[in-house]
Amino acid sequence: MFDLLRRVALAGVVLLVPLAAGAAPADLAPVAPVMACADLARTDLAPIGGEGSTVTEAVETTSDGIPVCSVTGTLAPQVSFQVLLPMETWTQRYLQVGCGGLCGQITLRSGASAGCQILNDGGFVMAATDMGHSGQGGEWGLDDQQRADFAYRAQHITAEATKALIRAFYGQDARYSYFNGCSDGGREGIMEAMRFPEDFDGIVAGAPAMLFQVQNTLHHGWLARSNTGADGKPILLSDKLPLLHRAVVAACDTGDGVEDGLISQPAACGFDPSTLVCKDGQSAECLTADEAAVVAAVYDGPRDTGTGAALTPGQQLPGSELNWQGVFVPDSHDQMPFSAIIVDPVLRYLAFQPARPEMTVNDLEFTTATLDDLRARHPLFDATSPDLSAFEASGGKLILWHGLADPHIAPANTVALHGAMLDSLGAETLAGFERLYLLPGVSHCSGGEGPSNLDLLTPIMAWVERGEAPDAIRTASTAETSSFGQPAGGGRRGGGMPMTDLGVAPLPAMSRPVWPYPATAALKAGTDYTEAENWTRGPDAPIVTTRDWPGADLFAPYTPKE
Repeated sequence: MFDLLRRVALAGVVLLVPLAAGAAPADLAPVAPVMACADLARTDLAPIGGEGSTVTEAVETTSDGIPVCSVTGTLAPQVSFQVLLPMETWTQRYLQVGCGGLCGQITLRSGASAGCQILNDGGFVMAATDMGHSGQGGEWGLDDQQRADFAYRAQHITAEATKALIRAFYGQDARYSYFNGCSDGGREGIMEAMRFPEDFDGIVAGAPAMLFQVQNTLHHGWLARSNTGADGKPILLSDKLPLLHRAVVAACDTGDGVEDGLISQPAACGFDPSTLVCKDGQSAECLTADEAAVVAAVYDGPRDTGTGAALTPGQQLPGSELNWQGVFVPDSHDQMPFSAIIVDPVLRYLAFQPARPEMTVNDLEFTTATLDDLRARHPLFDATSPDLSAFEASGGKLILWHGLADPHIAPANTVALHGAMLDSLGAETLAGFERLYLLPGVSHCSGGEGPSNLDLLTPIMAWVERGEAPDAIRTASTAETSSFGQPAGGGRRGGGMPMTDLGVAPLPAMSRPVWPYPATAALKAGTDYTEAENWTRGPDAPIVTTRDWPGADLFAPYTPKE
């Protein structure tokens, strides 16, 4: 994998001129409505969603102080959506926002867009959908239509309906259309590029759950089971995570040449959790043998019980340990790992054909046979086909990003998709429309110890509208929390339950540029690592390694299933 990526850099196709200071989207004049907001209630959506599709309400209100026309409606049979159309500030752009987990709710918050002036000024029409169901239960997965709505249809028809409302309200089409999502929202964005390449001009897809079938079964199932003892209770609790994380940082922090508390190149980290096992007579500041075994299992991931073959492209990375809290490492022995809650509806109602409504995480077998059983719905739910040639041909641009300390979705998945696109499309074509950014210390879609405040909306607009391809992206520390892309019930680290304070002092506030993968960042000698201007583009490095596994062909081109 890395050798192939290195050839890209040597070919010169990703060694781009850095995004110029002040680079911005096109200067588009605001457009006023040509009809009253309430009149949108008469819009006929049946040609888009089918009989029964309707606007249920169209009212003037405000959103973050911006006057908007808020339109809610249903696209048959039961895809709910909401659209916010600015009354005074629309700059001829449309932004559709994805959702995390199994969706089941409408959220109109855009992440990875901190400081985006056009967003803050109300320049976008914005829309979102619940993807055809309510809540996180999975019984809807027994219905053919609702499965399709969640897999791909809801986002597509929401885009079509919103564009029809834009045309009616302003008397013209949007000049540019964008999609921004993280977690399952990242999967939704890539699915749009795969299935409906004309829907959006630019897509930002963070921590994408595009390997849905494996991610929400073998991956999270392993995280839950590996931390469950014979008594059915968790083995490793969150109070041991600071000890573990300190040891990992001590072993691997300087692997990138800078001591900053972050693991920026986890591929070079060979930390062995057995070094923390308690010695004779020791009871504090150490792990039991069982706890160390859990840590090793998390890093290694599920393997076929017979052949030893890996069943995922990669796992949680060194440096992510604090973020395990609330995901698969609870605070107490009476709490269920959130990973078990995640896999339950997927195992029972979504992943297998036919469905297995009585299945539990304890019934999950970690074998290649299980992986093969998941293939039947791979062309429906997964968004891993690297052949995005139609999206590229339409002029579409794609920014992928992933936090290296993600406790939910392994960054190796995103790196595997990037590598598969490189193989399928070639280096020059890929460099013309795709970028991948890996963020040190950043958790799932936001948060973590690393600088997670970033704006990818402005760069994607500059790329689409002015042809200015992004290079370095500035990130910064933030104390704010975000629900962007988080599964329902997510904790402050992107987990799934309220969490106790681990008592870990935050790292110094910092800003830092991140270059497109596989480039690294290098600190100028003798300078302060907390200031972005002290960093330059460093040499290419693996950063994240992927591995051979029997599901590698899931990243080969395929025809999506209806």
